[in-house]
Amino acid sequence: MNIGDYTYIWQANDWPRWRFALTALAGPMADVSRAPGFLLGHLADVGIALRDQASLGALTADVVKTSEIEGEQLDVESVRSSIARRLGVDIGALAPVDRHVEGVVEMVLDATADCRAPVTRERLFGWHAALFPTGYSGLSKIKVGCSPGKSL
Repeated sequence: MNIGDYTYIWQANDWPRWRFALTALAGPMADVSRAPGFLLGHLADVGIALRDQASLGALTADVVKTSEIEGEQLDVESVRSSIARRLGVDIGALAPVDRHVEGVVEMVLDATADCRAPVTRERLFGWHAALFPTGYSGLSKIKVGCSPGKSL
């Protein structure tokens, strides 16, 4: 299956049995595994205010990019405001935040802050509920934890 043949990853014919070339991933995976240590080393040299701002910037980018994967364009200032409020970081005037942004922020913060926790059905359904608090995606009713036409 080529990129662009499907809208969502769960629509791929081989979902969830992914195939990958480990040799192609080894270099980038090594870079990613070294990056946190490099970042922590640099952050140790700066004050807490700069660390908070760096965390806020990284988390904001993470939430925005995560949404872009699904074709959604979130307002960066709304995302930043939501994260700042949750982390207790003072950024001055906060931009208004809608419930969709709050749901995405809640899910990403849970996934990143508690990244070693297993992804249980309960946790996955919690993320789904945060993204779709009304049980609807637009005008379409959804089943929490299910792709359209499928059940768990």
